Amino acid sequence: MAKRKIIEIDEDKCTGCGACVTKCAEGALAIVDGKAKVVNEVFCDGLGACIGECPESALKITEREAPDFDEEAVKNHLNSMGHEHAHHEPAPIGLEPCGCPSHNPILVKAEAYEKHAKHREATHDYLPPELTNWPIQWKLVRPDMPFFKDAEVLMAADCVPFAFRDFHGKFLADRPVIIGCPKLDDQPKYLEKLTDVVKNSGLKSINIVHMEVPCCHGLQKLVEEAVRRSGKKIPIKTTVVGIKGDILRAG
Repeated sequence: MAKRKIIEIDEDKCTGCGACVTKCAEGALAIVDGKAKVVNEVFCDGLGACIGECPESALKITEREAPDFDEEAVKNHLNSMGHEHAHHEPAPIGLEPCGCPSHNPILVKAEAYEKHAKHREATHDYLPPELTNWPIQWKLVRPDMPFFKDAEVLMAADCVPFAFRDFHGKFLADRPVIIGCPKLDDQPKYLEKLTDVVKNSGLKSINIVHMEVPCCHGLQKLVEEAVRRSGKKIPIKTTVVGIKGDILRAG
């Protein structure tokens, strides 16, 4: 192996927000266990397009021994991720490749019916809902709503209830909830609102639950920044749910 330029990631600085992943046209980066990782060094061209997207300055270009950049391997890698066009081939309008795994179609095989027959046959009487507040959408809640006072609030990415079967029983019981999407929602406005909630509601804790996809990790950063701006010291717990409905990291 010869020396060449390649990306280096400082895991202590990395928050797993996924901004670098979406900007890597070669698909060389992924979020693994909440941190950005180089999935294969042959995919990294060493040009550093991902560096400017990192809000924590966790990425830099270094020069060391590494396998040569392999453009053909990149093309095969992108195709395997669902891309119809490698980064160097112009794509028709509307079909530009996207580096974010959140956009890749995934077929998830459900467990066998017999394994969950009892649950499937249960009526609503046996599965009582645990929702205790309304509204729940980030856009609609207000900091002065009474259910936030002295509460242990749940901040949930809005895909989680669809992926995790027992969302009510596992996460929602006895907690007011705010749901939203850190990728699609207006983050600056919601950050201001959440900061106000933390500052004026006397929250006891914030429990975050989000999906494993990179864009979802932005919820963690938003909550942490809101707590920092509020000047309060409250515990934050985070649970990460996989696309197949399993818990990858328990809060």
